[in-house]
Amino acid sequence: MKLMYAKPSPFVRKVMVVLEEAGKRGEVELVDGFGSPVAPNDAALANNPTGKIPSLLLDDGTAIYDSRVITRYLDQQFNLGLYPTGAAALATNTLEAHADAMMDACILCVYEVRCRDESIHSPEWLDAQRGKIARAVSALQDSWMDHLNEELDMGQIGVGCALEYLDFRKEMGGWADWRGDHPALDAWAQKFSSRASMQATTPE
Repeated sequence: MKLMYAKPSPFVRKVMVVLEEAGKRGEVELVDGFGSPVAPNDAALANNPTGKIPSLLLDDGTAIYDSRVITRYLDQQFNLGLYPTGAAALATNTLEAHADAMMDACILCVYEVRCRDESIHSPEWLDAQRGKIARAVSALQDSWMDHLNEELDMGQIGVGCALEYLDFRKEMGGWADWRGDHPALDAWAQKFSSRASMQATTPE
């Protein structure tokens, strides 16, 4: 298998964490897919017509994307149990979607700074995305701590990657530090970040 990736991407990181949890990282070739909405990467475009990453090229030539499709595929292939079935599935799937929405808002802030001339930056747009992030973080502490402290699932991996991306891109994205006002979530994130799979996939 070949993974179109860029190390800073939190969506790529989700996939990399799953590979690390499975002990299968060495079985996947990494292909540089770094680009932007205005300058997509050729390798990324070859697998996904939108040019977004991650995408995974299977051994039979099939390309699959986006991150949630890839992580579900890997979970099934390696029998990891990160996506529970039955009643528990709803919470896990919702939490993963919650984390992905946080990542989307973060990346929209980063793209506004990286890809658009400063003279046409939209403060209203940036404030709207930062508002999404702030509300999402508060909701994690208010409503999701019990779930976060349960057995490992894909929702937890998504949240861990999202929170560390907040730290990683805080200066560029311009959002407020989230840790001080959310002590329970901060404590959980510090513990979760010590997992070997998270340590092995730290963004750069």
